[in-house]
Amino acid sequence: MRDAYNIDDLRSLARSRLPRGLFEFIDRGTEDEVAVEGNRAAFDRIKFEPRVLVDVSRRSQAVTLFGKEFAMPIVVAPTGSAGLMWHEGEIALARAAAAAGIPCAVATGSMTAMERVAEQNSHVWFQMAPWPDRSLSHQLMERARNAGYEALIVTVDGAVAANREYNLRNGYTTPFSFTRRNTLDVLMHPGWLMGVLGKYMVSTGMPRYENYPSEIKQRITAQPMGKARLITDTATWDDLRVLRSKWPHPLIVKGILRAQDARSAVECGADGIIVSNHGGRALDSTEAPINVLPGIVEAVGHRTTVIVDSGFRRGSDVVKALALGARAVMIGRPTLYGTAVAGEAGAARAIDIFRQEIDRILALVGAVSIDQLDRSFLRACSSSTQMFYTVKQSPGESSET
Repeated sequence: MRDAYNIDDLRSLARSRLPRGLFEFIDRGTEDEVAVEGNRAAFDRIKFEPRVLVDVSRRSQAVTLFGKEFAMPIVVAPTGSAGLMWHEGEIALARAAAAAGIPCAVATGSMTAMERVAEQNSHVWFQMAPWPDRSLSHQLMERARNAGYEALIVTVDGAVAANREYNLRNGYTTPFSFTRRNTLDVLMHPGWLMGVLGKYMVSTGMPRYENYPSEIKQRITAQPMGKARLITDTATWDDLRVLRSKWPHPLIVKGILRAQDARSAVECGADGIIVSNHGGRALDSTEAPINVLPGIVEAVGHRTTVIVDSGFRRGSDVVKALALGARAVMIGRPTLYGTAVAGEAGAARAIDIFRQEIDRILALVGAVSIDQLDRSFLRACSSSTQMFYTVKQSPGESSET
């Protein structure tokens, strides 16, 4: 941990500790991974235009989301594999987020029951997607409400299972299907074998999705990871309207890349949207969320809370998104890397890296608070897509694009 100065350092440490198949499961994208590469490249095309001789001695990262104030503009994203990074990794994540004063989102496909995770953080959000049997989805939502979850995240960008060919090559299945290749892979990582899988085996048995109702658990057979979750290709905006009518707290729609879809989500009653391409893990060759963020903010930012994810690795990435109008950023892989390295302490380290970098960038661009950030701090031009956005004018300045 002392050698982890940035998220990439944590990634390298996680890679050495985890079996190869498991590391690739959290680290890679889908098909040719064009979207994964595009997510990162998009940040590089956005440049800062800092202001100087500004008193930034009283910097604050505080942000208000859905009427509640948090210490940072960061939300831990829902990641169902956290429990495979560390024994009860979801609890480790929730505790680290609580200590940092930020929300933690919990995935339906987590290895720890949602009720136990909710006990670790007073600001937990629950993620779910429509199931073929809508009544079971509604039961799950009610269970989250009873457990005290403050917000419901509805993932809408997974009508069918993603094509992650590396999982097939690595032989990773849910439940685990042991092959000669992945068995050797696991044996070569005794720390993970004893510290994660071994602990599950002596306590609760083989890791499994603890939030699935018994009717669904009985249907799950050995399938490639990412295909064992129950999904449906029949979901429509009507499903979102039904969830809105049943859920009494903030409703957030995750997986939006089009301004029109953002408007439709708001018309269905969404309190927030997450601009996301699933970290490049769903549909390959999608546009980077940071590129479409400005247009979506212009379309619905005055009516709803806009959050963004996918590809964030630096505090500078976060500040760029906030300057483009996002209210917060969700991070998924970075905290998974940290959790894989050292559980709660590793997740806390990942969050603290973002905290330090965001604080430093705020000072260097000349902003005291998150609310001061706008597009006047940025300049961007994508040579590949010829995407330009208008920079807000300050008094006396000429218009720029």
